[in-house]
Amino acid sequence: MGEQSVEGPVMHIGEVATRTELSLRSLRHWEEVGLLTPSGRTDGGFRLYTEADVDKILVIRRMKPLGFSLDEMKAVMADLEVLDDPAADDAARQVARARLGAVSEDAAERRQRLVRQLDMADEFIGLLATRRDG
Repeated sequence: MGEQSVEGPVMHIGEVATRTELSLRSLRHWEEVGLLTPSGRTDGGFRLYTEADVDKILVIRRMKPLGFSLDEMKAVMADLEVLDDPAADDAARQVARARLGAVSEDAAERRQRLVRQLDMADEFIGLLATRRDG
């Protein structure tokens, strides 16, 4: 079975799902909504992923718990691609860096909200333990 021309070693969706701790359904959904496209396909239509694809998946996976929308995640991925593209011009790189800086600040605020929620959850668990054991 021949494969589309993809540089370097490739993985099928099952291996990628295992490595990234994501479901096959999530990976397929991300492709359907245009968030991530596998680097290639076999002649039989099976998705082929590269290490670079796995790196992108891990970026997306890290954004999910912070509550970023699909559009926000797409924008981040596009900006990262600009920075990774050796042919991108300086103006495009500057715009991408500025947007990613704003996203970084937003991510830090979202993380802080999660920390506060975890603190409240810990307090609640402690309250229940006190009442249960006391």
